[in-house]
Amino acid sequence: MRVKITHLLSALIILVLTAGPAPAAEPPRSGHAVFDRAVQLVVREFYDVSALDRFSDAVRREVEDPQSPVNAKSSEARVDAAIETILASLQASHVGHFRPDTIDYFELADIFRFAIRDDRRRLFPPQGEVTYPGIGMVARQRDGAWFASDVYDGSPAARAGILAGDEIMTIDGMPYREIASFEDKVGKAVEVKLRRSDGAEPISVKVQVERLRPLPMFERAIRDSARLIQHDGQKIGYVRLWTLAAPRSMEIVAEALAKGPLKDANGLVLDLRGRWGGGSSDAAELFLGDTPPFRLIQRDGEDILANVRWNRPVIAIIDEGTRSGLEVFAYALKANGIPLVGARSAGALLAGRAYLLPDDSLLEIAVSDAVIGDDVRLEGIGVQPDVSVPFSLPYAAGRDGQLDAAVEEMRRILARG
Repeated sequence: MRVKITHLLSALIILVLTAGPAPAAEPPRSGHAVFDRAVQLVVREFYDVSALDRFSDAVRREVEDPQSPVNAKSSEARVDAAIETILASLQASHVGHFRPDTIDYFELADIFRFAIRDDRRRLFPPQGEVTYPGIGMVARQRDGAWFASDVYDGSPAARAGILAGDEIMTIDGMPYREIASFEDKVGKAVEVKLRRSDGAEPISVKVQVERLRPLPMFERAIRDSARLIQHDGQKIGYVRLWTLAAPRSMEIVAEALAKGPLKDANGLVLDLRGRWGGGSSDAAELFLGDTPPFRLIQRDGEDILANVRWNRPVIAIIDEGTRSGLEVFAYALKANGIPLVGARSAGALLAGRAYLLPDDSLLEIAVSDAVIGDDVRLEGIGVQPDVSVPFSLPYAAGRDGQLDAAVEEMRRILARG
């Protein structure tokens, strides 16, 4: 009997506006508008009232410490550090502070576009569409160096041959900056100097800068990730679900399976190593649902997919990027006996909402708990893979042991018939 994951949230990243229990007493004010507004919002909106005493103590230490960075003349960086400190005291996911010099800011602004709808035209003129200049690559810092961690399928970075694990040394001869490196360069090519292995000579690639719209970019990346892997005469499909927050995420996967590049696959490797969660809690029904596939055929012969179901073998890859709605997805698959390969998921299953602070930075706050079934919580716990495969990012040179292990496991399943 298949287990269905229902009665959770229709969208884990969608925003909860109902009032909770009475808030704790307001912590002391610092006199800095951004810091104080962040404190006020947490006290008013954070889902777990029992954590607010701990939070207030952290605020009080920041405000009363003579060496505290919080005062009206503090630099932006020092105030950011103070906000990060007090948010860390909440010990919860879906809590963070983001500035517009980061890719996270723009991606979250698009995901939470309805929460900031009154300010979108002002922030992103003229039409209020969230965009930023970039090449479709996210990098993480390790020991002072930047390494490409996510190269979106079909992006300029992917087309230029940048691989996950590449050390990003400079952009046009200057240190890498997530947004500033590409400002005023849309439509132009930048020179990315990178190192593919430790100690190797740097190599340079030219990459076209585009004005990226986060959610459409994610949809394109999902579509462009779909491919067949030929192995021992078997056709193994692969698709990466970068996020569930984009409106057409699951529709694109369904199309690829029903009539796209994956329609002839004997088995499927579903990559849940995403950037963000979000989406409907019943997304896994594409692989678990009992209703038959269903399509409508028009007079001209065009068919419209109404109900796609994948009934062939499937394996999923998870890691710390599998969070929020993607964790519900992974949990549902595992509960139904579908193997998971990779590393433990993020353990980040709450519902978040974004708020604008006075300086137009974004504050994300967890506003609701999330429970699967009657009492299953993944927050702080995550989902464990059935086949554990570590992944080391620096200088990976595009090698992906987790994907290799998933393909090998699928090959064994298909060989058993």
